[in-house]
Amino acid sequence: MNTHETVDQLKQLKLKGMMQAYQSLIDLPVHDQITLHPGIARLTEAEMQHRSHQKTQMFLRLSKLRYNAVLENVQCSPQRNFTKEQLLYFADGTFIERAENVLITGATGCGKSYLACALGRLACSFGYKVLYLGMTRFLEKINQSKLEGTYVKLLNQIEKNQLIILDDFGLHPLDNTTRLALLQILEDRYAKKSIIITSQLPIKNWFQYISEPTLADAIMDRLSANANKIELKGESLRKEKSKNKV
Repeated sequence: MNTHETVDQLKQLKLKGMMQAYQSLIDLPVHDQITLHPGIARLTEAEMQHRSHQKTQMFLRLSKLRYNAVLENVQCSPQRNFTKEQLLYFADGTFIERAENVLITGATGCGKSYLACALGRLACSFGYKVLYLGMTRFLEKINQSKLEGTYVKLLNQIEKNQLIILDDFGLHPLDNTTRLALLQILEDRYAKKSIIITSQLPIKNWFQYISEPTLADAIMDRLSANANKIELKGESLRKEKSKNKV
């Protein structure tokens, strides 16, 4: 069997990572080519890395993250009230294993959504399923599922994700259906899976925003029990970018 046949067979077996590594190895000068066992180890590692990359890319597509954000680009400074130490706390992704929630508040343009999406991207790279939902889309999905009779199915689909991001919490009034849906989602995830919420409203005002006292108490209890609270400050990052362009 010649090397071209081997490449074709690896392609047919859909071992793309192994195929690319094999092609690189056979292109080396004869005196630089490696022996059987190290070669197999390198091919296997290449295939594992390729599959891990493909899995991450699939999770990123399914997550529907608003921004293609990375933690390295998150600004940390005393002015922003967010330190590198706080950022490093999340960098290993273990906050998801611990089923910790992250509540991010701050004024418009301060980077709440970007930070949330960076954490979402990080989670995808660690092999966690992530779902991003802006509050407008979340409200639409809940109400539409009620009309179509798919409400339970929607809740089950949401529950399957190890991390959920609810962006712009507090921008739209909540009706009783949405309050109950939010409570059910939090109940399903309590002490098992994480949720990230961003909001312009300070956390102390969330109870009033939710409005209905009994449900508000239950929702806030589940949100705050195991939560990391981040209050971003400083000038709008959008304004800073506009100034730099001038």
